[in-house]
Amino acid sequence: MTTRPTRSALYIPGSKPRALDKARSLACDVILFDLEDAVAPDAKVSARETLSLALEQGGYGTRLRLVRINGLDTAWGADDMAAVAGMSCDGILIPKVDSAGDLDAVAQAVPDLPLWAMMETPLGVLNAHTICAHPRLSGVVMGTNDLAKDLTARTRDGMRVALQHCLLAARAARVVAIDGVFNAFKDDDGLRAECEDGRDMGFDGKSLIHPAQLDIANSIFGPTDAEIELARRQIAAFDEAVAAGQGVAVVDGRIVENLHIVTARATLAKADAIAELETA
Repeated sequence: MTTRPTRSALYIPGSKPRALDKARSLACDVILFDLEDAVAPDAKVSARETLSLALEQGGYGTRLRLVRINGLDTAWGADDMAAVAGMSCDGILIPKVDSAGDLDAVAQAVPDLPLWAMMETPLGVLNAHTICAHPRLSGVVMGTNDLAKDLTARTRDGMRVALQHCLLAARAARVVAIDGVFNAFKDDDGLRAECEDGRDMGFDGKSLIHPAQLDIANSIFGPTDAEIELARRQIAAFDEAVAAGQGVAVVDGRIVENLHIVTARATLAKADAIAELETA
């Protein structure tokens, strides 16, 4: 894991030049360039060329650029994989990963790009530990729509064990974990509640389907001013305590130990990285 922000991961259809152009000015941390669900079957082939040209033209700044291919069990997956190997992007997102073996197949064909896995099948969830431990994997993105369908889950609570299981595996492997989408893009209150739920579980960010969702996701998954201020005070108090030969400090009536300082420094590093991204 790094301090690189992944608060908001926005899906952009790889077949639509206007959307690809607009993405250059959007305040997202991650762009998920999609060749899969967002592209109609008759546009799959041309989408590769459209996306490749847009990435070659650049202009996406320091945003993390991931390309989601079609599954290797489809008519387009193998050609997608070969095309992405030559694209100017930061990683390849593989849908419906069921096992670490699915990653092996892509790793051999695309030796120079980090791999990201969509966690969206029951088998993938059960194999989350070995998937996340794959040496080429940089992160996972929850595919909650497909997962809910396969689980016949009617609510987010019905997927909670699966979400937490994948998050646990990601944390054990120290890779990024991005929560699934919220479909009702005009429901700000619902989005805010689900972002807060994902943040409180421990996810690094939220995958999004519409630019209107960006501000809420960025706000909730970024450190608040109060959290930044507390982190600074904790570090200062702990440094003072250590200088006095003590192992703990007290801030606002709470014990502050070294483990809290690790979190505090991570908070400040994330805040600095967000500030750098926003001014780039």
